Amino acid sequence: MTSEQNGSRRPDGPMRLIGRWSELDDKARRAVTTRGLSAIFDPALRESIVELLEDVRRNGDEAVCRALERFDGCRVTPSQLRVGLDERRAARRQVSSELLSAVRDAIDHVRRFNEQVVARADWSFESEPGLVVGERYSPIESAGLFVPGGKNTFPSVLVQIGTPAVVAGVRRIAVVVPPVPGSDGEVDPAVLAVADELGIEDVFRVNGPAGIAALAFGTESIPRVRKVLGPASPAVTCAQVEVQRYGTVSTMLLGPSESLILADDTADPRLLAADLLNEAEHGDDSASLLVTDSEALLAATQVELARQLEVLPEPFRRHAAAAIGENGGAVLVADLEEGAEVANAYAPEHLMIVVGDEDGVLDRLHDAGEILVGQQTPFSAGNFLIGCPATLPTSGYAKVSSGVTAEAFRKRTAIARADHRALERMAPSIVALSRHERFPAHEAAVRARFEP
Repeated sequence: MTSEQNGSRRPDGPMRLIGRWSELDDKARRAVTTRGLSAIFDPALRESIVELLEDVRRNGDEAVCRALERFDGCRVTPSQLRVGLDERRAARRQVSSELLSAVRDAIDHVRRFNEQVVARADWSFESEPGLVVGERYSPIESAGLFVPGGKNTFPSVLVQIGTPAVVAGVRRIAVVVPPVPGSDGEVDPAVLAVADELGIEDVFRVNGPAGIAALAFGTESIPRVRKVLGPASPAVTCAQVEVQRYGTVSTMLLGPSESLILADDTADPRLLAADLLNEAEHGDDSASLLVTDSEALLAATQVELARQLEVLPEPFRRHAAAAIGENGGAVLVADLEEGAEVANAYAPEHLMIVVGDEDGVLDRLHDAGEILVGQQTPFSAGNFLIGCPATLPTSGYAKVSSGVTAEAFRKRTAIARADHRALERMAPSIVALSRHERFPAHEAAVRARFEP
């Protein structure tokens, strides 16, 4: 093994050896666990995105069409931004029966998962005699969903974020998706088929950042919504961050893709390599990390990674090589307890555990977008079908937020009811706090209820 300038080592194989966790200082550990934010919050990117947002805010459809021509090479008139009913119906005929069956299978799993989420009923209890408090759940009024498009298309994303919105009961759902670059505005028929299956009628062909702006501000053709979300490039993610200054809520952050596998010597290195490459192929900015207490497993996995990378076509081979060789790598730990410490510090979007003591390790894990247990639960199953959220927080945001479920499209309203007896009991405390904070009207509002 040879030392590299950044202090990590590259053993025989394509995966970077970051080192032993116990031997890394705080700076080195931060280098492992901090990722993705510099690209999203790059000052030059932010400046260009803010300029684009302002153009859409002021000029509506005209600015949206300009962005489509400038960034995607698509000439579309304002009247063509909306995907019409005839085009949606034609799209269903273009989708193979196998793909349509897979879409329906995925929607069914995601729907059933989210039906359990919304089954959480309104609640209340009597916190003291005469005082009843609780919460009532209700859907948000409107939501805008961004589905990545362009050279690659992702109908599974609309399954994963559209189904929860429908199950939650959102009244107005709008979808924006970039068209095929250089086309006359062509949108992947599979994405349109998913929208049709979900009953979503408002679908628009729009460039990514401009689409986020259009949803946040509203244009002549695209309705304004109160929440936008969807996994995206740094530019689209930056746009989602920026529009929050105007009152449109988003979800932080949903990209770039990242995964961590915590494994011991019970793991099959062939399957381990396959799962490491699963998320790694998404892009040059993806990251895949292996955390293990077994040097023998790491060595065997390196052999498998080299073999499987060799047969992976471009550009996915290049993406995967960057994800395991530059952005990710392998961390050696003394034991699985320390491995769980690393996993929690990293707070990955996707976390898989392949260990002998699954339940014992699972109990130690608390910061991850999702946790897939065992080698019969691959990342691709989570991405496409099993029903658990697959649109998940990245860049460490799994420490404070969760994946996109129906909960992302619902809000809670607190409700309280007090009778005279309860208010009389609470009055001295209310008065004391009102006086301390110098709010005489607060005190008077309570006293008025006990004066003749």
